[in-house]
Amino acid sequence: QLQASGGGLVQPGGSLRLSCAASGSIFRLNDMAWYRQAPGKQRELAATITSSSSTEYAVDVKGRFTISRDNAKNMVYLQIDSLRAEDTAVYYCNAGHFRGIYFYPDYWGRGTQVTVSS
Repeated sequence: QLQASGGGLVQPGGSLRLSCAASGSIFRLNDMAWYRQAPGKQRELAATITSSSSTEYAVDVKGRFTISRDNAKNMVYLQIDSLRAEDTAVYYCNAGHFRGIYFYPDYWGRGTQVTVSS
């Protein structure tokens, strides 16, 4: 129901665009998010986008990550620029909902590996 793609090996300073294909029933009704999980660390929320396309970012990715959605294609994207070694992680797409200011994940898909290394 959620399938992330677009990861790979990138040099520091490079860019990647991650894509997530969602089934229509999930996409239309949900806010969307990208999480990431670095080796040995907990999964963390990186970026969110509401059904009306309002966006929020974690402090350490703000200015480098851009989340967007294409409602006609049931797709959500994560543009990652100025990649750093600490961005190395498995990136997961999620469909969930906001309750107040907090995002609650509902549906997980398989992640895509992003490795930043020279």
